[in-house]
Amino acid sequence: MATKRDYYEILGVDKKASADDIKSAYRKLAMQYHPDKNKSPDAEEKFKEISESYAVLSDQKKRQQYDQFGHAGIDMRYSQEDIFRGVDFEDLFQGFGGGGRGRGGIFDIIFGSGGQRGGPSRGSDILYELSINLEDAAFGKSVELEVPRTENCDTCHGSGAKPGTSPKKCSTCNGSGQVNRAQNTPFGRFMTSSTCGTCHGAGSVIDSPCITCHGSGHVQRRRKIEVKIPPGVDTGSRLRVTGEGEAGEKGGPNGDLYVEMNVRPHTIFTRNDNDIVMEASISFTQASLGDEIIVPTLDGKAEMKIPAGTQNGNVFRLKGKGIPSLYNSGKGDELVKIKVIVPTKMTDRQKELLREFAQISGEKTKSKSIFDKVMDHI
Repeated sequence: MATKRDYYEILGVDKKASADDIKSAYRKLAMQYHPDKNKSPDAEEKFKEISESYAVLSDQKKRQQYDQFGHAGIDMRYSQEDIFRGVDFEDLFQGFGGGGRGRGGIFDIIFGSGGQRGGPSRGSDILYELSINLEDAAFGKSVELEVPRTENCDTCHGSGAKPGTSPKKCSTCNGSGQVNRAQNTPFGRFMTSSTCGTCHGAGSVIDSPCITCHGSGHVQRRRKIEVKIPPGVDTGSRLRVTGEGEAGEKGGPNGDLYVEMNVRPHTIFTRNDNDIVMEASISFTQASLGDEIIVPTLDGKAEMKIPAGTQNGNVFRLKGKGIPSLYNSGKGDELVKIKVIVPTKMTDRQKELLREFAQISGEKTKSKSIFDKVMDHI
């Protein structure tokens, strides 16, 4: 996948640019590169690039995520449709043809539906939900997914026509995909448009359909796709694999594959952002006198010192034993919460020693104090 250019650089603005500056820069560049007015071969790609830049930088939340994490902060959170959701392009392009969702509009250009009915259109995106364990989320992993999707037919190469033939322009609508009808009413003459009944809006008809795909141009297949899971993903994280979605129509580009993570619960650890939390049980003797214990970590075992006088519920931190940050070089910690276990059964000698300890400690006890009654029932 090619490295994306910086959004600020694309719009030619400073990183501290105001919302109005960003809007003004986008409008100027959009007018320059809109494919309806600029017929150069790379105009459409540049128009898509500046439109995506504006869609991110004009949204305060997306802009903050981009400023903090770069393109990873956007690609991991938003699909292509999510990036553009909520952007009022019609307002930006008032007075300029092709700004809205209609023919030649910006959404047609960005998502590949084309300005002409029946022309090339981008394929749909695919969402694949992947279940992984906590270790995979922490250290990353390459996985091979088997993804069901539509692909261009190998026999007709997506045209839908039998090899040696080609689709013909619909004579009913003259390739427009729509039929216009004039209607006289008491209020004047009105024109109405409807989908062509001959080509069903495609703009072309196939006299000799491909025997493999039966004229659709597509076949259903299960494709094996290798995906690299980066360290630090969490439930809800999305990976975008460009061009691995559904096949486009009539030569249009493929959609994208989005892999959404679901991290399964762990038997020992719970996750808190990039930290992991676990509970370690120790005896009241260890808590009183101190000790060194062995605790599990995500990558093996580690020694941890228990200082004398440790209380139930105390939390100790193992630096750098947590989850790597998805967006930078930082790493979380492992938090070990202490649970002091009181014995449920004691010998008479053990009880005697505890009473002696209580006396040495200055605790005043009577022969049948609450302390003694509790000890008698252990």
